[in-house]
Parts: sequence; C-alpha cells; structure tokens
Amino acid sequence: MGTPEFAVPALKKLLEEGYNIVGVITATDKFGGRGGKKLIESDVKKFALEKGLNILQPKNLKDSDFVEEVKALKADLQIVVAFRMLPEVIWNMPKHGTYNLHGSLLPKYRGAAPIHWAVINGEEETGVTSFKLKHKIDTGDLLFQEKTKIAHEDTTGDVYNRLMHIGAEVVLKTVKAVENDTIELLKQDETQVCKAPKIYHETCEINFNQPVMKVYNHIRGLAPFPTAWTTIDGLECKILKSGISDEKNEGDPPGRILTDNKRYLKIACEDGYLAILDIKMQGKKRMDIKSLLNGYEISSSLIG
Repeated sequence: MGTPEFAVPALKKLLEEGYNIVGVITATDKFGGRGGKKLIESDVKKFALEKGLNILQPKNLKDSDFVEEVKALKADLQIVVAFRMLPEVIWNMPKHGTYNLHGSLLPKYRGAAPIHWAVINGEEETGVTSFKLKHKIDTGDLLFQEKTKIAHEDTTGDVYNRLMHIGAEVVLKTVKAVENDTIELLKQDETQVCKAPKIYHETCEINFNQPVMKVYNHIRGLAPFPTAWTTIDGLECKILKSGISDEKNEGDPPGRILTDNKRYLKIACEDGYLAILDIKMQGKKRMDIKSLLNGYEISSSLIG
C-alpha cells in the first residue's frame, strides 16, 4: 500500500527478492496539469502497471466491496509506505499483521511531513522506522530503524532521496524477519514524541524576525516542494535556495532588503543576513539571483 515515488523502491525490492505481491493498493487517479485535464496516476500505480501487478484504487477504505476485495487476496502480510490511515478492518486482516515504513526515527516526527520537519528544525540526523500498525497513527511497536546524517546544506529533497532507498532495505529486512519469525518489537518512548504535522501554504511563509539559521533551515526544509515564500514588491516569491552572509546585523530591522540590483540580494534577519541564491518571482521562472536582477529592479526596501 503506497502512493508517491517514496514507496516505489520498497515495492521494487520485494519483487526483485521474489516475494508474491498479491495486490498493490494506491490512490485513485486525479485530474491535474494545465487546465486540470490531464489524468494523473500515482507513481506506485505506474510502476505496478509496468510489472503487471494487481492494482486496487479504493475511494473509501471502509467500503464493504473494497474490504471483500482485500479479503479475497488472502495476503499473509501487508506493507504500508506513504499511504492513508487504514481502518482496523484492513490493517488487522492478514495473519502476520501490517507493517508501516515511516520517514523518521520514531517516536520523533510522528505525522504527515516527517522529513520536512526534521530539516526545518535543523536536525543533524534522521532515518526510517518500520513498525507494526495499531489504532493511533504512528504509535505502533517498533521493529527496525536506520539512520542517515543531515548535512548543513541538505534540502528535504536530498534527504527524501536517500531515505527512499534506505527505506526499501528496511522494508525487505522487515519482511524477512516476519518470514523467519524473528520479530522483536519495542514499545515507543512516549516522552520522546514530537509532531510533524501536514504543511500548508501559510506554513511556508518565511518569518525573517528570527535567527538567520532558523530562516535558512526553513527554506531548505521546504525545498524543492512545497517551497518557502515571501513577498517582494507586492509579489509572492518562492525562495528555493539561500545562504548565510558572514556579516552580523547591527541595526537593520528584520525583513529589510539589501541589494545592488546587479549581483546580490540579502534580507535582514534577527542576527544576520540571508543571501537569496535561487528565486522564482510570481509570473517568472526559477532563476539564480544574478539572472533575476539582470532583468528586474527591486524597488521595495522591506519584505511585504
């Protein structure tokens, strides 16, 4: 069970290892693209189609027809990677249970956006966890974890790409442990819980009234998607890449724009300056800051 690209390597790995995938459950197709006329299939569905796998795309996971379809598959085990919250009638169905792969070191970063929030919060490491599903989301008993470092310049996209492949190995290890009856589950430490809630457009707005390192982490934590943004000259601007200037801020109010309108654009933060490196201004394509300033003159002296 999975939908985005993150889930594909795990499915691929299980197929390569010769496991019998009796069904692939993924999101329904959606219309999108320019004009909303293009039918968009999930990455998992595209891969499953290539491999000739049996695909189910339920709208309602509690629908009695869907429940019967899943029963008819007679799966021994279910693996969930980046899917929806399952009703008990589904996750409790296989005799060996249902195991989930989560993109954090649980109990840290429970929720919909664990990789984003780890980078936004300036964590120096994160990882993936396999755990056995139970009622409350991301609370099941832990099986395996694998860690990865988060470098100072890593974006969420960089970490996502690494964890996607680390996660595939953890899924394989999980299935082998079930197969060999070597499962040893560990309760989550509830004192270590922190949340990773869903990210909305307003979450992505940049607040310059804080330390420059926090602003820098916010930007890389939202890159390449959904992208941090601010307002310059009354236009919404997506900031895709930034750096930290060596200068200390000794008097400029947070949000002040400093530019020569040729080579650089800096914005004052609480204790320093954020250098804007890659930007997408409203109505324009993504470009580096020199390319933008070559054809656009910034008139505002403050963000907003």
